[in-house]
Amino acid sequence: MDIMSFNKSKKEEMILTLYGLIDNWENEVIEFKEAGKDYDRDKIGRYFSALSNEANLRGLQHGWLVFGVNNKERKIVGTGYRNSKGLDTLKHEIGSGTTGGMSFIDIYEVFPIVDGEEKRVVMFQIPAAITAIPTGWQNQEYARDGESLVPLSEEKRERIRRQVRLDWSKRFVANATIEHLDKEAIAVAREKYKEKMDDSHISNEVDKMSDEEFLERRKLIIDGKITNAAMLLLGNAAYDYLFESVPEASWRIYDSKEMVMDYEIYKIPFITLSDRILKNIRNLTYRYMPNQMTLFPMETKQYDTWVLRELLNNCIAHSDYSLGGRIYINEFEDKLVLTNPGSFIPESIEPILNPAYTSPFYRNQLLAEAMVMFKMIDTETTGIRRVFHIQREKFFPLPDYDIASKERVEVSIYGKEINEQFTYLLHDNEDLNLVTVYLLDQVQKGKPISKEAASHLRKHKLVEGRVNNLYLAAPLAKTEEDKVQYIKNKAFNDKYYQDMIVNYLREFGKANRAAMRELLIDKFPDTLSTSQKDRKVLTLLTALKRKGIITTDSDNKKISNWILVHDNEKE
Repeated sequence: MDIMSFNKSKKEEMILTLYGLIDNWENEVIEFKEAGKDYDRDKIGRYFSALSNEANLRGLQHGWLVFGVNNKERKIVGTGYRNSKGLDTLKHEIGSGTTGGMSFIDIYEVFPIVDGEEKRVVMFQIPAAITAIPTGWQNQEYARDGESLVPLSEEKRERIRRQVRLDWSKRFVANATIEHLDKEAIAVAREKYKEKMDDSHISNEVDKMSDEEFLERRKLIIDGKITNAAMLLLGNAAYDYLFESVPEASWRIYDSKEMVMDYEIYKIPFITLSDRILKNIRNLTYRYMPNQMTLFPMETKQYDTWVLRELLNNCIAHSDYSLGGRIYINEFEDKLVLTNPGSFIPESIEPILNPAYTSPFYRNQLLAEAMVMFKMIDTETTGIRRVFHIQREKFFPLPDYDIASKERVEVSIYGKEINEQFTYLLHDNEDLNLVTVYLLDQVQKGKPISKEAASHLRKHKLVEGRVNNLYLAAPLAKTEEDKVQYIKNKAFNDKYYQDMIVNYLREFGKANRAAMRELLIDKFPDTLSTSQKDRKVLTLLTALKRKGIITTDSDNKKISNWILVHDNEKE
């Protein structure tokens, strides 16, 4: 978020806030500094930790670090701190060194008039430490002792750690009753629960319960009060205004130029959200060669239905609904991108790939438990690992998790190959563990990996090149006959074929379609059928025409020739 631009009333409000902070200077959640033209970033980080922890211990939402005010006299003197370099980047700089990537809620610049002169003051709004988790800076936690900055004492640390984590999904929706829930959604929940339990005795018991009894047993109604989890999963959309922040989801589909072609907004009940969204998502049949030796393409749907449901329902289970915002499902030609508000609790994807991993906590514990009961998500974090395994078994790229932002989580799921070499390597090395496949996937996407990871992949003969310029190794041919077939099967990239076409036209001026076919046909891999090769010729010619490089000299396809109209080499 950029530094807030204020209107006149907001400027006045923040100046009043500044004077209020000066009047309450003895509070240990406020720190004043003159700062001058510069101030040590490490000290800012330590004050961030201290003020964040003190705000938590006092039950406050935030603390303040203020530059441009004399600490002893509490007099506004002004500051030149980052007056030219800007303040936007400081949020990222501090977030890179704090626990969980926390950073300022906002940074305000105000200009109060003092003795007839305008003074610049910078106000850093610091969030309170997360419940049960002290805020640290560079792996060290700080606090205040009067006006002194000190290490966080063991007593204060334990007071923070003993705090009970609040579960948003277990809180009650004010004024909501069972009449505000959707009858059809409750019926779905009952059936899904019976499927989950798979016990005739339990099914009979459920059938005898009223809706209210059923939901009370599931803890979605507590003491007659409707929980956020109940309203989110089973609520009637007509009453979504009862939420403090209305939960919504949005599906959008993009064309090849990444322009929105269509969209739809979805309301509660979220128990049926994945079914409603899946009806809109294109899921075409994709054909590809799993290795270099086969003559027959493999066919599969672009997206596994179980994978899509798991990822969609994970967005529901792990969203931070206190932030507001929507769940987004963005559909592109080659992938789906799902986004939900909130941070990624494990802070990286690698630990989840380890079968021994268990989540330290769930953001919405009651909601997650209910979704497991209703067969919406998997248990014990096995769902994400299964998503990775399914993509791997299809020889497709693994999901990408973008967790750099602390306010949203984004996951991309691919519906086609990125690099056929990756497909071949997975096909020929089926015994690779998931972590190794993940590292290999990072290489195919051009993402950096550590020296240790690169050495691990080289050991398995999966990559070549230097650490900062790795590329996927060619699959090994076992015999001399295999090696010959490997070369025959190996396709060149499209630029190679297009250069052949351009060079031919540059040399001879024109060529009909038969000549183009004769030029290219024996250069294509043996894995393609004759009809596939013919289509490939047409595809290459069409691509060059769209680029404005070649065209035809007649509208009559029977007598027309291809000619060169744009030659980069001669320019």
